[in-house]
Amino acid sequence: MAHQKPDQKATRPGTGHRPAVTEADGRPEAEEVRPIAPTAGGPLDLGLLRTFLAVHRGRSLTTAARMLGISQPTVTAQVRTLEQQLGRQLFERLPRGVAPTTVADELAGQIAGPLDALAEVADRGRTGLEAPPEPVHLGGPAEMVSARALPALAPLADRGVLLRVTHGLAEDLLDGLHNGRFDLVLSAVRPRGRSLVSVPLMDEEFVLVSSPVWARRIGPVDCDDPGPLRGVPLVAYAEDLPILRRYWRHVFRTRLAARPAFVVPDLRGVLAAVTAGAGITVLPRYLCETELASGALVPLLTPDDPPINTGFLVERAGAPSRAPVTAVREQLLTAARSW
Repeated sequence: MAHQKPDQKATRPGTGHRPAVTEADGRPEAEEVRPIAPTAGGPLDLGLLRTFLAVHRGRSLTTAARMLGISQPTVTAQVRTLEQQLGRQLFERLPRGVAPTTVADELAGQIAGPLDALAEVADRGRTGLEAPPEPVHLGGPAEMVSARALPALAPLADRGVLLRVTHGLAEDLLDGLHNGRFDLVLSAVRPRGRSLVSVPLMDEEFVLVSSPVWARRIGPVDCDDPGPLRGVPLVAYAEDLPILRRYWRHVFRTRLAARPAFVVPDLRGVLAAVTAGAGITVLPRYLCETELASGALVPLLTPDDPPINTGFLVERAGAPSRAPVTAVREQLLTAARSW
């Protein structure tokens, strides 16, 4: 859990562990239930693991308490006890909720399937039991999620589907999916191995663009000669120009060696900068088609064979079936037919 304030006691006698904190102000909570004493070498308590998994999925002590039907101080005490037994920190406190450490992500990946199966057996035959809805956790690049996925998924909100979105790089998102942090991931990288399964979702065509002012200054550009582009400011997603370098290699068949003028780690920011006249860039056509149609951006080149990148919808192999996850998956696959 998070660091305590300077005027708090460093430890409770005999534990050597920091006191748990609330999600609101970072002060120790009044304990309703004393934590189970650490059991060196003993098995981990299933109740503690169940509480841990609820916190990991809800990213909140309060949400976990509501899901489990217990008090928040009890949840805090149980998480602290599990941390003591493992000798590892599981969560960091945030202004709202908590964030799992990599240790927590790994543990969740190990126990989620078995605990879900056990809960299904334990609840079999019980009447009047209504489990609280669990959100669908979707990961993906910010641009694709914002421009494509969220508009397609909007109707599901009225059907009671809860959605939690995380943006990030493909490698990090696929690792999170493998460890159980996500239910579905949109990825520009096709995963390897058998633990993750993927289906092609969309092809994104890349286009070299600038504002009309820069297009007039540059003049005609030919696939055989990128010379007119030499010295023009480049606006890039990252310092090493990954998208621009790929375009140069594919279209001009040459290596791009340049330093970007602007680096913006969000293609929507790249789009805004170039539209305002910062220079030139390469963008997925779906992201800038409105600006191209209005004339705010101009394609500098229309090659017969533009670079294409395939986006995939990825999920864990053998993951427990949940209706909300199925609804999100089917909605994305249906919408992708028109992308």
